[in-house]
Amino acid sequence: MTEKEKMLCGKYYDTRDLALRRLSSNAKDLMRVYNSLPAENMDLRNQIIHLLFGSCGENVRVNQPVWVDYGCNISLGANSLINMNCTLLDTGRITIGNNTLIGPDVKIYTAVHPVSAAARIYTDEAGKTAIRTQAAPVTIGNNVWIGGGTIILPGVTVGDNAVIGAGSVVTKPVPANTVACGNPCTIKKH
Repeated sequence: MTEKEKMLCGKYYDTRDLALRRLSSNAKDLMRVYNSLPAENMDLRNQIIHLLFGSCGENVRVNQPVWVDYGCNISLGANSLINMNCTLLDTGRITIGNNTLIGPDVKIYTAVHPVSAAARIYTDEAGKTAIRTQAAPVTIGNNVWIGGGTIILPGVTVGDNAVIGAGSVVTKPVPANTVACGNPCTIKKH
């Protein structure tokens, strides 16, 4: 099993793997180009975002700047918006449904490390210090609105039609057709 396969199926993987480094470097190069494009050059922005993300539906908008780890593990549904200064750390898959609005400064994380330092930091077979990392996917449904400044932690699912209030820290699944907010994010109404 490759390190990428381990990463995408939630096993511990080696972040130093050369194939993963190449994927990440390619994403960083595309991201740098994308973030430097004139805002009004929508044709070129759309071309680059389709190269950067794993898949994009029709009529998507990703405002600059945007920050990713690999890019290729992001799926963005049709008619969706990612507002400015969002960070999508896609070591695991990030799936964003159709007609979904992601506010500015939203952070979506998929990387997970052991809590115990003894488990988190280890010495590999070559005698080098390394960090144990695994990934847990994040899924955001259709017709969702994620308020600005929200942080979504690894493994979270946000159901269809949900609204997450600005500044929330989403640590657990949010059911469909609910309004939730806070730190930690809790359901306020159905």
